[in-house]
Amino acid sequence: MGLCLALLGAGVSAPMDASPAAEAVASEVDGALESRVLATGLEEPIALDASVDGRVVLAGRRGWISVWDPVTATLRTAGALRVFSGPEDGLLGLALHPGFATNGWLFCYHGTPGFLENRLSRFTLRDGPEGPVVDPDSQRILLRVPTRIPKPNHSGGGLAFDAAGCLYLGTGDYTYADRSEGYAPLDHRPGHELNDSGRTAANTADWRGKILRIHPEADGSYTLPPGNLFAPGDPKALPEIYAMGCRNPFRLSVDRPTGRLFWGDVGPDATQPHPDRGPAGFDEFHVTRTAGNFGWPHFIADNRSYRRFDFATKTSGDPWDPSHPINDSPSNTGHRELPPARPAFLWYPPGPSARWPEVGSGPRSAMAGPTYRYSPGLASARKLPVAWDGATFLFDWERGWILGAWLDPQDRLTRLRPLIPARKFLRPICLQLGADGALYLIEWGSRWSGNADASLVRIAPAP
Repeated sequence: MGLCLALLGAGVSAPMDASPAAEAVASEVDGALESRVLATGLEEPIALDASVDGRVVLAGRRGWISVWDPVTATLRTAGALRVFSGPEDGLLGLALHPGFATNGWLFCYHGTPGFLENRLSRFTLRDGPEGPVVDPDSQRILLRVPTRIPKPNHSGGGLAFDAAGCLYLGTGDYTYADRSEGYAPLDHRPGHELNDSGRTAANTADWRGKILRIHPEADGSYTLPPGNLFAPGDPKALPEIYAMGCRNPFRLSVDRPTGRLFWGDVGPDATQPHPDRGPAGFDEFHVTRTAGNFGWPHFIADNRSYRRFDFATKTSGDPWDPSHPINDSPSNTGHRELPPARPAFLWYPPGPSARWPEVGSGPRSAMAGPTYRYSPGLASARKLPVAWDGATFLFDWERGWILGAWLDPQDRLTRLRPLIPARKFLRPICLQLGADGALYLIEWGSRWSGNADASLVRIAPAP
């Protein structure tokens, strides 16, 4: 894999007429939805965000950044970052500042050649004589999340802003996924530190396996909003941590009217529970309005406990207590006693789920998308019908579904509904709502890499 990506060229034309006048007004009550390809021929497209001015900004894992213009219905290259794109790294996340339409600020989570770190950086997108341009000299580095060689799994990369202008960043636990037989990676033997998520996700003094929350400032710095998990000044905890105990929060979202943070956490691979190790693997969806500990690697799903396990002697001990978790890893540099663990609101195994059959079966890769708020005053033929009001869109990269999920006032799941029942999406990897009330989706494509069918898609009422 290369370290940087050549520009895609002057532009990629969308293979259709994207004029709103050309589309019939759909029913505002329910009505069928359709997906329409806006641009294709993309190399590893991985993240997008939509501006209030109607533009959609896309990023590729190898570093390119492009802008889709709804007026001309074209995708034009705006520039490229030099990124390290080895194993699971690269340009992984992108979010537009709430004031993007006027200040042009976009935030990226990315690797950088020659540095063992993933960076959260701010760049400025400017309008040039031939179209939008990302100014490489505008980079302001806000956070540096350490990596290392050899590179284990789980880089994370989810980014989202809340209503107060706070930015959330999901970071993976940087722990090998294939050395614990699909159960908790808590190997305390010397030389096996990369198979110990107690050094990262359960470590209150480590950046990884977390969702971080900061408030970016105009000068390129950031401040710490109140309400994070740990107060500033604690030598054994990072004050940027909002949620800990995450495995790989690759895609997350914030419902700005309620402040609810959603994320999908990709789980381990054990197909069955084991009496000496603990529960089978589950993928999870989490929601919270407050800072907390969400369990990994000691708990999974509805706080099912793993057992203490000695990797040297292959003997097991007591299960962990979710009300009083302990991080006894020799690699732990933070607090030994952790906040109580919180369960997921939806979890599903490799096989069929009796509780939620809508999630299907097979390989799993849970990701969280936006929450839809129907607006009667929005004059758009492309806005989703009122039947989707209040739905948070959850999706699975491997299984190819997008589901609307409704929660009650106590944030308990009440209903799931397929977005387009007959449609299997081609590894959906990022989903956002546009200013027109339609959904904008990146389909990674049918294969792990080298896809000719990767595309930008719009989901809206069928004419």
